[in-house]
Amino acid sequence: MGILEKIKGILGTKKEYIVFGEQGGISIKITLPSGFDTTCHKCPMVILMHGFMASKRFHPIPMIAKALAKNGIATISFDFNAHGSSEGKFIDMTIANEIADAKAVLEYVRNLEYVTEVGFVGHSQGGVIAGMLSGELENSPIKPKCVALLAPAAVLKDDAIKGQCMGSKYDASNPPEYVSVMFHKLGRKFILAAQKLPIYETSCCYTGNVCIIHGKKDNIAPYSYGERYHSLYKNSTIHLLEEEGHFLRKSKEQVTDILVRFMCENLK
Repeated sequence: MGILEKIKGILGTKKEYIVFGEQGGISIKITLPSGFDTTCHKCPMVILMHGFMASKRFHPIPMIAKALAKNGIATISFDFNAHGSSEGKFIDMTIANEIADAKAVLEYVRNLEYVTEVGFVGHSQGGVIAGMLSGELENSPIKPKCVALLAPAAVLKDDAIKGQCMGSKYDASNPPEYVSVMFHKLGRKFILAAQKLPIYETSCCYTGNVCIIHGKKDNIAPYSYGERYHSLYKNSTIHLLEEEGHFLRKSKEQVTDILVRFMCENLK
């Protein structure tokens, strides 16, 4: 399906758009640096990808957008299908169609005349998407210049193999039509695909610079998963935060400082 856009509203330098992907409309928010004029200015843009059952409005996405804008870098955040304000049914959500969502957003960004370079930031499941999409695009002219993974949840594959998700249990050898996960219906298609997902094999094809941030007290996606990413990438740095959990709430300034420095060094 072609990429369409529709202005939904303007608040300061923040604009709401919709891009259409495989599962329907994708709600998008662009945050520009203060005083930025898209008709005569140019700047890099970072695509921000949220995690499982989250949205573009959930921490740490807005925090990152604000910090990057203060440093002259625009961002575009969006809701994956069946999340936030985007269309789609949760039972139909898969890693594959989330990758397709992210690629649709990337194609939209690549057509913005004021954008120079593009980077990815993904948190949790969004980190898995950012990693896999950048790996898939390694030999493409639209691949990102750099990638940052925050608490990347590659654990989702091991959880699918074990038959568990966020406290819910099921028969991994014969998953039901859906599993109830905190008032959401996680579909059989997601589970079966996740069990065979080539997360690391695909992600490590990317040869650009990668920044990994992971909390040592992450009890959702243990930091060993971040360490494995780091061991496989050709050009990566890893920051392990001693007292930080999965949602990176205790070390906000440290997280934004690391990300801003990384993006400025690679995109500007």
